[in-house]
Amino acid sequence: MSGAPSEAICRSNGPGVRLAFYGQGIQNSGNFQVGGNLNIGVQDNSDKDAEFLAALRSTDPSDDRTRIQRQKGGLLEDSYSWILDHADFRRWRDDEQSRLLWVRGDPGKGKTMLLCGIIRELEKLPADTRRLSYFFCQATDVRLSSATSVLRSLLYLLDQEPSLMSHVRKKFAHAGKQLFEDVNQWDALSKILANILQDSSRPNTFLIIDALDECETNRDQLLELLVQISSSYSAKLIVSSRNWPSVEKALRASTQKLRICLELNHESISSAVSRYIDHKVNELTQLNNYDSKTQDAVRHHLASNANDTFLWVALVCEELRKIETWDVLEVIKEVPAGLEDLYDRMMQQIQRLGRRDQEWCRSVLSAVTTAYRPLHQEELGYLSTLPLNIQKMNDHMSTVTGMCGSFLTIRDNVVYVIHQSAKEFLSSNTYIFPSGKRDQHHAMFSRSLKILSRTLRRNIYSLHAPGFPIDQVTPPVPDPLASIRYPCIYWADHLSDAIPLATSEPIDDLRDDGTVQQFLSKKYLYWLEALGLLRGIPEGMIAMTKLRHY
Repeated sequence: MSGAPSEAICRSNGPGVRLAFYGQGIQNSGNFQVGGNLNIGVQDNSDKDAEFLAALRSTDPSDDRTRIQRQKGGLLEDSYSWILDHADFRRWRDDEQSRLLWVRGDPGKGKTMLLCGIIRELEKLPADTRRLSYFFCQATDVRLSSATSVLRSLLYLLDQEPSLMSHVRKKFAHAGKQLFEDVNQWDALSKILANILQDSSRPNTFLIIDALDECETNRDQLLELLVQISSSYSAKLIVSSRNWPSVEKALRASTQKLRICLELNHESISSAVSRYIDHKVNELTQLNNYDSKTQDAVRHHLASNANDTFLWVALVCEELRKIETWDVLEVIKEVPAGLEDLYDRMMQQIQRLGRRDQEWCRSVLSAVTTAYRPLHQEELGYLSTLPLNIQKMNDHMSTVTGMCGSFLTIRDNVVYVIHQSAKEFLSSNTYIFPSGKRDQHHAMFSRSLKILSRTLRRNIYSLHAPGFPIDQVTPPVPDPLASIRYPCIYWADHLSDAIPLATSEPIDDLRDDGTVQQFLSKKYLYWLEALGLLRGIPEGMIAMTKLRHY
């Protein structure tokens, strides 16, 4: 039967009596049942769509945005409102031919919060007139620093709109989760995005990507795609990055681009930083009960030395928050202008601690800086080899982390480096890495294998059947894998990064009867089981593939 869907009218034969029909010639129906009430079968894609979104999700950018704004003390309208009136922003917004806006500036100038503000304003547009997707690249987390992660997350937000799921159902039905795991995932996901961008059911599509310079894996591939989108589709794009010539060169191919350089908008940035200073000084006054003399002194010093850098203001205010009111005037005189000098001062303060506290801070900072993602406090405890009585208590871990100047911040028991520029400073610091970073990678590899060897065991979740579906597994309480999530997935990466690039020498850990063979001969199946429960099989296999080259 063709044309409009057929109508099937079925009467009940009484309560509890069910009639099964196998929709021959009825569009959009499979088998359907009638029992007591009239039920007409229409294909329900909700479960498959939910499965697709779960497989697609590497992170939820809306959660990342919430976390970033919270880490930075909240989003102030005064810190971004100036850009809404900027001539190039208005041209990007209103001119159909101006599709790509590049916001560029030095570290700490407020690029991320500018884009958060723009996202907030775009969300105020009627939902039925726009699509909005965004991503925040972060080099401190491998899950947020690859071109594929950007693409997957953009699609994840776009595909929250049910009408767009039709663009992915067929591909996902054929490939399943392999769509996101095989060597062709970039091309497959790019085609899905292209199909979505061609969908004209809503007039405006906005794609926003922050910190392109922090996309460390396949950045050129991502830039090429962005240029292609700006040239071939009506979607509007905003990207931000540092003033990197490589980014400028890649974006040069787009004829539809506009640029806003923060250093060339000194008056607007200076005014925004001034309002931010007022906000932070008011916070400090309420917290520490500053008198008017102290308020004026702090405000004057911040305004005189900020150099249009929000991050510098935030770090200085974080130090002032921790000290007694009577010390403020003395401390504020000692605080240098400039991020690099401020980082040097923070490091000198650590070096003035007692010998034991110094060692703990160095261990913590080296582990956090070397890790491939932010670490939970418990993970940080054993990877930095802090004493057991500190490892087991979050309060004690917070105390040690607090001794590390303002380099680190804790949110929901997860430890983050305060900013990418701080991570770069620490990574090149010989006090933190006296023997170089490769030695630290090897130390984290060794610590990872030790805790895995102690913890991994057969059927670690005590499941009743070996074929139990992974999607139905509920972790026990306490979760025996909670403390070993990081080493389970990343131990082989640390070993790989500990090996000199051009070495031809045999690697002791990879010799016959070396540490790796001993671990795999005893724990290989248990490790695979844990990876499966953690949904980390692809990452584990990629890491093992790296080691095959040595």
